[in-house]
Amino acid sequence: MQKVLIANRGEIAVRIIRACHEMGLQTVAIYSQADAEALHVLHADEAICVGEPSSQKSYLKIANILSACEITGADAIHPGYGFLSENANFASICESCGVTFIGPSPNAISLLGDKAKAKATAKSVKCPVIPGSDGIVEDVKVGLQEAKKLGFPIFIKACAGGGGKGIRIAYDPDEFVRQFAAARAEAEVSFNNPDVYLEKMIVNPRHIEVQVVGDKHGNYIYLGERDCTIQRRRQKLIEEAPSPILTPSMRKKVGEAAVAIAKAVQYHSVGTVEFLLDEDKNFYFMEVNTRIQVEHTITEELTGVDLVKEQIRIAMGEKLKLKQKDVSFKGHVIQLRINAENPANHFAPSPGLLEYYIPPGGPHVRIDSACYAGYRIPPNYDSMIAKLIVKGENREEAIAIAKRALREFHIGGVHSTIPFHQFMLADPRFLQNDYCITYIDQLMADGCNFVLSDK
Repeated sequence: MQKVLIANRGEIAVRIIRACHEMGLQTVAIYSQADAEALHVLHADEAICVGEPSSQKSYLKIANILSACEITGADAIHPGYGFLSENANFASICESCGVTFIGPSPNAISLLGDKAKAKATAKSVKCPVIPGSDGIVEDVKVGLQEAKKLGFPIFIKACAGGGGKGIRIAYDPDEFVRQFAAARAEAEVSFNNPDVYLEKMIVNPRHIEVQVVGDKHGNYIYLGERDCTIQRRRQKLIEEAPSPILTPSMRKKVGEAAVAIAKAVQYHSVGTVEFLLDEDKNFYFMEVNTRIQVEHTITEELTGVDLVKEQIRIAMGEKLKLKQKDVSFKGHVIQLRINAENPANHFAPSPGLLEYYIPPGGPHVRIDSACYAGYRIPPNYDSMIAKLIVKGENREEAIAIAKRALREFHIGGVHSTIPFHQFMLADPRFLQNDYCITYIDQLMADGCNFVLSDK
């Protein structure tokens, strides 16, 4: 491997380019017409436009991306997250073209990307799963019978779903009939696959995910967990590691369960196994993300392991240097997603010109961003401005450092989620670790505007 094309944009593209340069690898950035002045374009050794602003006509255009590989001589592709990162067909085409796909095999992506198959894999290794249907449910009458057996409320989930999309909730039989049809229609439009399955809804859960790493030689480790419970409409806003709710014995149990799932499909790359934790602290398998995560940063800071470099080394065929006994966790790390959104107006998107952009610094503060003063945040993609990652000796110190860093973060020209994070870091329930996955949605339903009181 000598030259890596990054099939992505934004902060993750910048992150991958930095890792490649530190490893002595050449880089190629692709960009849409909307991203001609993006930071990843400036940082890469080469850059090539692959289409119009719409992601469908640029970052998702497989033919254009592979043409960029041919033109530039890139012999590997890193997909980042989102876009084509969990597309088994894309990984397979790369393989057939002699281009190294920096990620798991197409077969592993297919097995774990299909939620019903992933659940069956988890069952096969005795990992606890959320009670639900045995595979795909195609008929509403059959589905209703199954839902009544499981008991309401029920999730209706798209088999090919991801990122919080393709999920409907039914609280009674009448609502089930309506939501079943809506879920299949939404799945067809969003994922080109109408298949859905059913899951019993876990009430008031915490969202815990485990970072796993496996190489092509059968070696596997887990790098602890991340708590991603603070989210809005299933979109994560705050992540922290380690989870403030897990005990060491629970951490070992859920970590070993995650590794067992990865082993079952001969997974080679970094990946994330996601779980729900119920009110009695029982964990249940939810899904696997076969890519680098947005929040990989907090695992890196907690363990000292560079996950992007590990991905690249594994793709090169190298063995893992770490064994499970070598993995250690130090301190407490929190990531705050700074998005171009207005939290006081239902998190309405706020694209536009960054008139000024002054990120925080100082000890124990990391910023992952692709923004700069004068950059125009386009309306075509996600609204992330930056990821603010802070580390303390414990949770209390990490929160104190985060508060200080937020005071130093100055953004002009667009709204941002900084006020939301300032609100949350002063919220008694967050500070007392007393919340569940629906906490933010409930605050919004109660009319909270996430503006700190002057009192």
